[in-house]
Amino acid sequence: MHITFICSASLPSLPGQPGQPETTASVAGDTLTVDGVDYDLSAVPEGGFAEPSGDHPFVGRIRRSGGVLSLSLRWRYDVATAEAHQASVAPVLSVTAGAVPDPIIRKPARPEA
Repeated sequence: MHITFICSASLPSLPGQPGQPETTASVAGDTLTVDGVDYDLSAVPEGGFAEPSGDHPFVGRIRRSGGVLSLSLRWRYDVATAEAHQASVAPVLSVTAGAVPDPIIRKPARPEA
């Protein structure tokens, strides 16, 4: 699966209200799981595309070429753990199976005292 990430900072927590969680995703065959919701993309035909409708994390068309699904995915991240300056070009990763790597440039971990 060829994934282009459309990254945006998640809304911060407010007193008495949780913020938006960071996005997590994984790939298993033609199924992309985003934030615990499975999206079965097996119906996207070879050489064709699908236009998602309803509530979903996709941006634009999903296409299949040479057996590979290509899509753009909304990806929320926490500004508290991310570097202030992120890539100016949308990150792109290919994932065949398993967890989708975090495309965000993170702040270095602080040593524990």
